[in-house]
Parts: sequence; C-alpha cells; structure tokens
Amino acid sequence: MNFIDLEKKEELTLAPYALKSSMSAGRKFKEDKAGNRLCFQKDKDRIIHCKAFRRLDQKTQVFVSGAGDHYRTRLTHTLEVAQIARDISRRLGLNEDLCEAIALSHDLGHPPFGHAGEEALDEVMREFGGHFEHNEQSRRVVEVLEKTYPDFNGLNLTFEVLEGLIKHQTAWDQAEKKFGSSSHLEAQVVNIADEIAYTNHDMDDGLRSGIIKIAQLRKFALWKNAEDEVHKRYGKNIDEQILISRVISSIISAMIDDLCENTIMNIEKLGIKSSDDVKKADKDIAEFSNEIKNPLSKMRMFLYENFYLNPLVAAFTSEGRKMIKSLFHYYFKNVDAFPKKEFLEDAEDAVTAVKDYIAGMTDGFLTKEFEKTLK
Repeated sequence: MNFIDLEKKEELTLAPYALKSSMSAGRKFKEDKAGNRLCFQKDKDRIIHCKAFRRLDQKTQVFVSGAGDHYRTRLTHTLEVAQIARDISRRLGLNEDLCEAIALSHDLGHPPFGHAGEEALDEVMREFGGHFEHNEQSRRVVEVLEKTYPDFNGLNLTFEVLEGLIKHQTAWDQAEKKFGSSSHLEAQVVNIADEIAYTNHDMDDGLRSGIIKIAQLRKFALWKNAEDEVHKRYGKNIDEQILISRVISSIISAMIDDLCENTIMNIEKLGIKSSDDVKKADKDIAEFSNEIKNPLSKMRMFLYENFYLNPLVAAFTSEGRKMIKSLFHYYFKNVDAFPKKEFLEDAEDAVTAVKDYIAGMTDGFLTKEFEKTLK
C-alpha cells in the first residue's frame, strides 16, 4: 500500500475536522512525496531516531535521572504523553500520526535538571539580553541542531508538527502566551495529553517517594472517586502500591473520557466541520468540562506546593541549577575552550551556541563536564 492508498484510507476513516496528511502544507525543504509512508509518519520516525530523543532518557522529569529505578525520566514522560494522545485522537477520529509526532517531540528542547534547569538557563540568558523557553528550543532542535541529512540542517518536519511544538501550552508551559490563531485539534489534544500525563505520573512518583501521602490526596474528588471505584472492584484489602496504580489508571481514564465527551460537545455546539473551522474558533475546542477542570486545578496546586516545591525535590535539582550557570559563564568567557565548534557555526553568537550546547546535555553529562572543567 503506497502513500496514495494510505491518504485515501485517511479520507475514509478520519473525522472531517481531522488534519489529514493530504492537507499538509509541506516542509521547508521540498522532498519527494513518493514512498510507503505518510508525511506525519515520516515525522514520527525521524523524531524517534534523532539523538535529542535518545538523550531524554537521561534527563530529569521531577527527580534527577538515576535517583531511583522507577521514577519518570523526560523520556518515559514523553512516551506516556504520546500514548495518551494516541488514545484520545483515535476516539475523536483525529490523525494519530500527527498527534504522536508532536507528543514525541514536545520536550526535545528541555534542558537537564528539569524545570530548575530551564529556570537557570533562562536566568543566565537574560544576563545577555535573551531568554530560554524549552518549547522554542524544541523547535530549534528539529529545525537546526539535528544533523541527519546532507541537504539541510534539522529534521525538516512538516509545518503542522512545527506548529504543534511552538504552540504547545499547558498550565505550566507558556500558560499566559497568546497566539495569533488556534492550533489544529491534534495539537490541542497533545497539550491536554501532556497535562494528563504529568499530573498523574507526578502523583505516582510523589507517593512512591513518600513525599506525599494517600491521605492527603483523599480530600480531592478526583482521587476519592477513583479510589472508591477501585475498592468496589477489588475490595478493601488491596496492596498499597497496587492501589496507587489502579487509582491513577482510573483517574487517567476518567480524564480522557471527560475530555473526549466535552470536546465532541464543543465540536457540535460550534458547528465544526473542518480543520479550518478549528483554527478559526476563538477558543480551544479540546478541553475538560468544569467537572474535571475545577477539581484538577485544586489538585495541581496541591502538587505544586507539596511536591514540586518540597525541599527534598528541590535538593535533587539545586546543584544542577548552580552547575548550569557556572558552566555557561565558563564557556562564554573561554570560547577557545568551548568543545563544540559546530555549535558556533549554527548560532549567530557565542551566547546562543553555549545555550544550545548546555540545553542538549543530559544530567549526567553536564555533571561530568562541570567536574572536568571547573573542579
């Protein structure tokens, strides 16, 4: 089955408001369309095989990489987002390949040591009149920094995937940023899938670490309702670790169900008939109902105050923050000692080159470079 047959299959099976491969605006550098894969399939494959994707395995999500065998890394988080995005897109009749490509690439620009690392890079960039934002860096990774083709830099992804990257928005990512138009529905789905993934796996990691307790979560309707359902099904005498797994699975299912039902209601209410209608809408169409939105907001604030800001979590990343700043200043002041001359060729100035290099590092590599260079 070649791409023409696959495009016809999409026309027959996807919803009218889905963004089909045949509708893609293409790529910056024109490529031959022939072959047995659709354009968004190619994007997904290019992302999975790039170096930046492999490095996510050694980058902090909340706990520093290597802090424990079962805590999430930036890679496992990414895979969870992709899995949830595929589930939602399948239910809504959207383009699964496009959703998955955006999900797999949405954190490629995240620096080492999680959000503390991002804050450190932003702070040091502002000393030079710039800034750092990991969604913007993700796009730079796939457009400039990856080198896998002889004719151009980057992965030459479709404009639709690039749009999903630059407009990626959650409660913690570019939350206040205003874009000129709404994203396509596939990008909106990835935004929500990211929120579903990190809310639930951060609860899981927080409970497994002992930093938060089940008793604290029982005051939230999302947790209490899910736990009641688990006890109805499995009884009261269930192992605590299994209870945590089953409750979180139940919460994820409830969030996905609510999102799909509410999104379909929005589609019908707004008369959405095409992907163009989605982009013309003056609001996001993929969203939770208030029944989920309001309890989720309270739970998110609890996690922020009791988990993300907990001194034990901060202790994992505070040293990384210091190392990022120290190494950045060292490289900037000693450009001759900068180990990656090709980064200087890709960047308009030394500041950008140093930023690109450090942002791409894993937790462990940055630590080794710091110890080798400044100790």
